[in-house]
Amino acid sequence: MNDLMTKSFTSYVDLKKAAMKDELDLEAGQGVELSSSTTHMDTDMGLFLEEAEKVKTEMASLREILERLQQANEEGKSLHKPDALKSLRTRINSDIVTLLKKARAIRAHLEDMDKANSANRRLSGLKDGTTTAIYRTRIAVTNGLRKKLKELMMEFQGLRQRMMTEYKETVGRRYFTVTGEYPDEEVIEKIISNGEEEEFLGKAIGEHGRGKVMETVVEIQDRHDAAKEIEKSLLELHQVFLDMAVMVEAQGEKMDDIEHHVIHASHYVKDANKELVSANKYQRNSRKWLCIGIIILLILILVIVIPIATSFSSS
Repeated sequence: MNDLMTKSFTSYVDLKKAAMKDELDLEAGQGVELSSSTTHMDTDMGLFLEEAEKVKTEMASLREILERLQQANEEGKSLHKPDALKSLRTRINSDIVTLLKKARAIRAHLEDMDKANSANRRLSGLKDGTTTAIYRTRIAVTNGLRKKLKELMMEFQGLRQRMMTEYKETVGRRYFTVTGEYPDEEVIEKIISNGEEEEFLGKAIGEHGRGKVMETVVEIQDRHDAAKEIEKSLLELHQVFLDMAVMVEAQGEKMDDIEHHVIHASHYVKDANKELVSANKYQRNSRKWLCIGIIILLILILVIVIPIATSFSSS
């Protein structure tokens, strides 16, 4: 994928030459000047690549936020004090708010790029099933960005699942700390889903005193609230990524359809060329036999007419 993006961005000059050739083929006989066509293409493609660079920059920011969230998740495993947990939770929430904002901005950029691609196709005067090198490159770059986003989506999804699994493990450990018993899966799920820590730790409160146990209750509640907020935000982020994944699948099918038509068009051209060659060959053969017929006719005239004319002259 990196190779695709690198080639797409660094080989612009070669792509421009290819696009110029395609446009000249399409516009042959229409009186379109090369200079104006080239200027328009330079400006249009330049703006497109600028938009793609913005997406790449935002994606790099998403990667940095992902790393910070992973680090915060590891850091949170060793924290137990309410103030420390609250500070970590605030930091995580701030990163997630930025994360969602950037994800939506990326989606908007990609939608703008799709619109620009469609406009480029219309302005090029392309019919259904036809395409140019520059258009194929635009689609490849756009889809390449979406595929990289899909990879990021899988990493964020993995982080969400890992955070929830580790949260369950932490609740289980803290429960054991104050009760001396390992909670079963049902108890952990009830604590996580309902936040009823105090109810399940009632026995421990009676044995060890409310003050000591309530510290653990508060900690579990803080972790519960943080986990729910993070899960909700990451699910929202996942939906944003899913929307973009659907878009890339649709674009991929569209490109496959275009390539299908291009292949068939090339076959039609080849068949037409073969028929043209056959027609030319037939025409040459027809002329050849026509010439032969004329020569034979002339010979017959000479053989028959000249002796008759000679006999009349002798008489």
